[in-house]
Amino acid sequence: MSYSYDYPHPAVAADVALFREINSIQQVLLIKRGQPPFAACWVLPGGFVNIDEDLEDAARRELHEETGLHAGDLVQLQTFGRPDRDPRERVITVVFLGMLAAADSSEPRAGDDADEAGWFNLDALPELAFDHAEIVAVARQRLQTISMLSGRG
Repeated sequence: MSYSYDYPHPAVAADVALFREINSIQQVLLIKRGQPPFAACWVLPGGFVNIDEDLEDAARRELHEETGLHAGDLVQLQTFGRPDRDPRERVITVVFLGMLAAADSSEPRAGDDADEAGWFNLDALPELAFDHAEIVAVARQRLQTISMLSGRG
């Protein structure tokens, strides 16, 4: 089915900010992009939402395709839509936040359009492409808030 509109529509993506804690050190899952834009740069796992796909399903699919991992509970963190956030076109992303259980020592394996995948300490992140440094900062703040509210921080 093809549509034609008088006004252009933005593309929609779904990204995953997945965290874990190892020996009291918080880590975030990142992938190294294998394709332009920003080939060989680190980003959160994610990608474009298919036309018939639920947002969270898209986030889970992209996470699995790019890292081989499955997330447990995911919650919508925030929508990011600055017009210049992606050089290809206008892309709005819905970011999902997840935290692996302490006992989960799952290691990612790069797949799909990711050249590498790995866990990075929050205090030693590589430079991130797109607006993913901002997204990680927002996710980190949300985790701190959750931790404080649950009495763990």
